[in-house]
Amino acid sequence: MRYRKDRYGNELSQLGFGCMRFTKKGTQIDYAKAEREVLYAMEHGVNYFDTAWAYPGSEECLGRILDENGCRDKVNIATKLPQYMLRSMKAVDKTFGDELARLRTDHVDYYLMHMFTDFSEWERLKEMGIEEWIAARKADGSIRQIGFSFHGDTEMFIRILEDYDWDFCQVQYNYLDETSQAGRRGVQAAAEKGIPVIIMEPLRGGKLVNLPVSAMRELRESGTGYSAAELGLRWLWDQSEVTVVLSGMNSLEMVEENIRIASDAEPGSFTEKDRNLVERIKGIIKEREKVGCTACRYCMPCPSGVDIPGTFHYYNLLYVEDKKAGVRFEYARNVGMQKDPGFASKCIGCGKCEMHCPQHIQIRDMLKKADKDLRPLPYRLGIGIVRKVLPTER
Repeated sequence: MRYRKDRYGNELSQLGFGCMRFTKKGTQIDYAKAEREVLYAMEHGVNYFDTAWAYPGSEECLGRILDENGCRDKVNIATKLPQYMLRSMKAVDKTFGDELARLRTDHVDYYLMHMFTDFSEWERLKEMGIEEWIAARKADGSIRQIGFSFHGDTEMFIRILEDYDWDFCQVQYNYLDETSQAGRRGVQAAAEKGIPVIIMEPLRGGKLVNLPVSAMRELRESGTGYSAAELGLRWLWDQSEVTVVLSGMNSLEMVEENIRIASDAEPGSFTEKDRNLVERIKGIIKEREKVGCTACRYCMPCPSGVDIPGTFHYYNLLYVEDKKAGVRFEYARNVGMQKDPGFASKCIGCGKCEMHCPQHIQIRDMLKKADKDLRPLPYRLGIGIVRKVLPTER
């Protein structure tokens, strides 16, 4: 196993164990199976385990494994505060206490504000008194390092990043999301501040494993010997700005393979041939896209507040990936939960974007099609309901 250092010089395994996808038997996690996988990962050098209050049964399962096997002090636990559900510091205290009890521990090594999409969410927490609470928890040792996980656009990520003295951050990042969400620019911005970057969804939940047939043929004929998963993971570990790559491992075979890759991959080991292969595969994937948007952002900012590149990114994903419901959910979460959602329905047809588009995309027409496809009626209604239920001091 190779290691990379956090902000304070602690060594973290560059492969982290994402505990969201523990195998279930019915509605319950298969404890014995999860235990075998976690212990095998530990024995082979994995020391970063990521869970969350919102992952049903995950904290309890991880806590039990570590407690019953006497290995809590050999690993780092990362878990998350469901900030989007909490309206008072009393609720924050109770939730954190519940998490410590679930995890059977007196401290969390890496604690995250879960799933920011908008700066206003961080502002709301500050108004509640979260900064003072964090300082108190750090002082009593129950939280060692503080960070946040993020789903939103690059500008919002950088704004949150620069507003507080964070110890680390967690972002969705892979070769298909290179210019969306925090993106490469966000990852590099964090690294420039000396803030470790934890990567989630390195293979887009398996989407970069189940590649189109022609892409798999390209991979087999490349001579690299890489599996689709290995290509995606090595693309990430080639970047020195990346600290830990999380993998939602739920089979011993997957754990073994990822440990093998993580024991070899390092910055500079990805060759020009490998990078060209990634670009060819991305090209094949993009052949299924609806809009030839390169996310250059010459169309931005939109005077009406439409997130044009973001909308086209998710519109394309609808046709790149097989499960449209998953993409629509991701769009609803990442865009719909922002303070001022950049939905395409805000477009007033001024045409300024089209004047600056180097790809000469008929943006106004495509936005209408994208909005209709991304937000069919059930999703429009659902987004509206969720925005009313979740904290509104945005």
